[in-house]
Amino acid sequence: HGEGLQVLHYEVGQKYEPHYDYFVDEFNTRNGGQRLATLLMYLSDVEEGGETVFPSAKVFSSSLPRYTELSECGKKGLSIKPKMGDALLFWSTRPDATLDPSSLHGGCPVIRGNKWSSTKWMHIREFRA
Repeated sequence: HGEGLQVLHYEVGQKYEPHYDYFVDEFNTRNGGQRLATLLMYLSDVEEGGETVFPSAKVFSSSLPRYTELSECGKKGLSIKPKMGDALLFWSTRPDATLDPSSLHGGCPVIRGNKWSSTKWMHIREFRA
C-alpha cells in the first residue's frame, strides 16, 4: 500500500517548509486513499542542522537529550537530528482515521554538510504508480 521510495538531497541552506503528508482533496485520495503514515529514513549524517522538526508538538525541548546539538530551528517543537541508518515513523491520521494536525513537520536548513534521506508513504489501500 505504499508509494515508491523518494530520495531527497539537501545542501547547505536548503530546507523543507512545514507541511502535512495527508491530503485534503478527493483527487489525491483516489489512488490508494489517504496517506496513513510516513517512514523517513536517514541516509547520511548531517554535520549541523537538517533536523526533522514537528513544530506543533507540545514538548519542553530543552529537557531532551542532545538539546545543545540542535540548530535554532531544531529547538522549536520536537526535533530529530539526522543520523545515518536511523528511521522515523510517524502517523498522519489518528486511530479513528481522522487527520492529525500534530503531524505537521518540516526539515530545518542544513548548516554544514549534506542531508540525504528517503521517504516511504503508506496508504489505506493499494497505491498504484
